[in-house]
Amino acid sequence: MGKLNELSITIGRDNKAEVIFDSLFPNFLEVDYKKPSEYVQKYWNAYVSHPQGNNNLNGKVFEYILATLCVREGILPLYMSAKVAFVPNVIYDIMFYSLERGPICWSVKTSLRERYKQADLEAIALKYVHRKALSYLITLEEKEAKSVKAKIKSGDVIGLDDVIVATNEEFNDLIKKIKEFEFSEPPTVKVIESNQIITREKLDLIK
Repeated sequence: MGKLNELSITIGRDNKAEVIFDSLFPNFLEVDYKKPSEYVQKYWNAYVSHPQGNNNLNGKVFEYILATLCVREGILPLYMSAKVAFVPNVIYDIMFYSLERGPICWSVKTSLRERYKQADLEAIALKYVHRKALSYLITLEEKEAKSVKAKIKSGDVIGLDDVIVATNEEFNDLIKKIKEFEFSEPPTVKVIESNQIITREKLDLIK
C-alpha cells in the first residue's frame, strides 16, 4: 500500500493517477522545496514529462500534489471529496475546517474555461449555510485565472474569494494566510436544539 492510500488521500487500489504520482519521486515527504509553489512546480513538471500522463489524469494528479503539500505544511486535518451538511449534491475537492471561519474550500482545476462557474455555484451553496466560509479556486492557468479574478472584482462571480495559480507567489501567500487559522475536526451537527422538548415519555408521566 502506498503512502497516499495509507493517508486516505486515495481510496482503493488500481488507481492509475496514484501509480503515476508515486512514480514521480520516491517519497513525497522527502521532496526538497523552499516554498509551496516550488513544490507544486517541481511535481507538475515531473508529471508533465511522464509518458503515461494524460488529460483525464491531470485533475487527480494536481489534487494529490496539493493534498501532499498540505501534509508537508502541516495543514491538517484535510478533507478530500468532502460533503457538507445541508449543502446537497456537492462534493468539494479539498476542504479544511477552521475555528475562525468554519469551512475553507479549495476547488481544484488544472484549467478553467467555463468550469469556474461550477466552482462559484458550489461556493455560493457553501456560504448560504456557512456565512463566513472561504472558497478558493486553485488552478495552473494564469490567463484564465486573471479573467476570473476580474469577474470577482466586477461582481460577476460572487461565491469565490479568489482564484490562485498554484505555481505563483500568490499561492505561497495563501498557504501563509491559511496557516494562521486554527484547524480542527468540524463539530457534530445537532439539527434541532431546544430546552423545551415535549416527548411522549413526558406525556405518559403526567397521564
